[in-house]
Amino acid sequence: MTEFFREKLSRLTESLGLSLTEQQLLQFYQYYQILVEKNKVMNLTAITEEEDVIVKHFVDCLAICQMNVSRETFSEWIEGKSVMDVGTGAGFPGLVLKIAFPSIQLSLSDSLQKRIRFLEELVESLGLEGVKFYHGRAEDLGHDKNLREQYDLVVSRAVANLATLSEYDLPFVKPGGYFLALKGREVEEELEQGKKAIFLLGGKCVEKKIYTLPETDMGRAMLLIQKIEPCGKKYPRKAGTPAKSPLS
Repeated sequence: MTEFFREKLSRLTESLGLSLTEQQLLQFYQYYQILVEKNKVMNLTAITEEEDVIVKHFVDCLAICQMNVSRETFSEWIEGKSVMDVGTGAGFPGLVLKIAFPSIQLSLSDSLQKRIRFLEELVESLGLEGVKFYHGRAEDLGHDKNLREQYDLVVSRAVANLATLSEYDLPFVKPGGYFLALKGREVEEELEQGKKAIFLLGGKCVEKKIYTLPETDMGRAMLLIQKIEPCGKKYPRKAGTPAKSPLS
């Protein structure tokens, strides 16, 4: 691990109120190395420079720690929870959370089998336990009785507009649990357009946080949506429909 990587990631995560161990820092460095190497043969990310991966991937995901959940800090609340990352891609934010909070039980889902294979190899290389993988579209997985309404927290980063994303994610959230959407700063219009979908799917937006990534001018937003009541059985609709015809 380079000294630059250690110092930069340590300093920025501490600014979020999170202190990483030497083992966790090493796991993040291994993640970075494997990601960049694999990216040479498959399209995982356009962000590959060491500093950019630290800030725009790892710290961007760990900024979740700034949220409050059920009157607790996120770091306190998430310990031991069941978490699903829908449309995880290269593992963001789910795998980043798993490294930072090893006690969570994590599920990673993606529609591309080659990304799932990459994640399986990555998790094995990092020595992580308590991670499950699901290949399939969210609309299909959302009707699986072993997954439907089974998670304390469901997260997605840069996947779809909020109305569509709510239909992907909320069916996995257990009543009383949370759906967390990671978005760009300009989120007001999207939130307004997504209100009906959130309501129809049994959710309620309980917190919105606008922030700037540390040491950058990049704006971000996080929306925390609580599952108030179960989803209707017809949701999610068949594959492709939530994207083509968002609930509104």
